[in-house]
Amino acid sequence: MPNQTQPRKPTRGRAAPRFMQISQKVDFTVCGWILTIFSYILVVLTLPVSIFLCVKVAQEYERAVIFRLGRVKPGGARGPGLFFVVPCIDSYKKIDLRTLSFEVPPQELLSKDAVTVAVDAVVFFRISNATISVINIEDAARSTKLLAQTTLRNILGTKTLTEMLSDRDVISLQMQTTLDETTIPWGVKVERVEMKDVRLPHQLQRAMAAEAEATRDAMAKIIAAEGEQNASRALAEAADVISMAPCAIQLRYLQTLNSISSEKNNTIVFPFPMEMMSRFIRNQKKHVMKRISTLKYS
Repeated sequence: MPNQTQPRKPTRGRAAPRFMQISQKVDFTVCGWILTIFSYILVVLTLPVSIFLCVKVAQEYERAVIFRLGRVKPGGARGPGLFFVVPCIDSYKKIDLRTLSFEVPPQELLSKDAVTVAVDAVVFFRISNATISVINIEDAARSTKLLAQTTLRNILGTKTLTEMLSDRDVISLQMQTTLDETTIPWGVKVERVEMKDVRLPHQLQRAMAAEAEATRDAMAKIIAAEGEQNASRALAEAADVISMAPCAIQLRYLQTLNSISSEKNNTIVFPFPMEMMSRFIRNQKKHVMKRISTLKYS
């Protein structure tokens, strides 16, 4: 038959959780109806004093879940504004619908690459359905906190240290999705999960700092070597240009003197052209040889 529901497979090792649905109809017994009628009569007879006990106020961010003789009153949660309860047979519980947050205590865990780290996080959540959060779970906030601790350990146990440090957004989104799958039947919506800090052992911190420092030193040496190579190549090209125009070296001398004289220096080194020195040496050598020949023949 197409409309026939398939039997649910039995769970192995543990029973499936049982959650109450809001749409379930609740029928009172004869004793319940008698107590209800008696309470209404008592409220009418004790007016107007009983009106102060019957009228309650729920704030804009609150909802009130009313129980009548231990059963949820049909119609869902009341509020915001005024709502009425009948003394003796009604009880209520106010639920805060604002976004709440809690800190997950630092969890020491072993990463996938066998590194011991301590990780803490912050979880932001809110009550999405006040009635379900009351009837399906005893303490929604505490249960969500405990679930966040175990989920954080389970997810980070499958990650390496590099993934923990670089893929925080992915881990936070994965943790939020995992928490939502469990907290939806509790009437809780996990809005955001943020990892605060990943604390490493001191020995590992020193080793990582030494590795980073060695990497930076190696990069600095490579950059310095490349700079020396580029500078030597530029000097070689400049020497080739100057060799084709001998007067260019004289202009360079004048520029050097100008830059030296612009500063207040007491000593100025004046470069002397080697061409003039070589010419002077040749002239002196000719003069000496001429004197020697003159003395020899005289």
